[in-house]
Amino acid sequence: MKVLIVCTGNTCRSPMGEGILKHLSKKYNTNIEVRSAGIFALDGDRASSNAILALDSIGIDISNHISNQLHGGMIEEADIVLTMTDNQKEAIIKRFPKSDKKVYSLNYYAFGIEKDIEDPYGGTLKDYEMARDEIFRAMEKIAAG
Repeated sequence: MKVLIVCTGNTCRSPMGEGILKHLSKKYNTNIEVRSAGIFALDGDRASSNAILALDSIGIDISNHISNQLHGGMIEEADIVLTMTDNQKEAIIKRFPKSDKKVYSLNYYAFGIEKDIEDPYGGTLKDYEMARDEIFRAMEKIAAG
């Protein structure tokens, strides 16, 4: 299964989600291919330092992450597209109408609930850890089946 994880800038939530799902895919020995992108990302940015620290503290390294701008080819290649917010989901479907059957907000896909994962950008390490933990719970549900 090919999973595309999307947030706004591809420097905070989606790189954390990508790193976490890759880690959990190995842990649960599932065949999940993961990549991430941002709706308004600039190609070539690094993950934010607090995102790197938040994952490093649980043994996941995303220090080599490079941001990617979302494009149609990514959507086409993915089996599932997971967003951090409902607004991001709607923006993708509006821009790529044929994707409507495979784009979900993360918490809806994992738990069937409409709950955005708040953007920790510019916040404290604690804000990033809170986002990390919420993303981790959802990704573990997905990876464990």
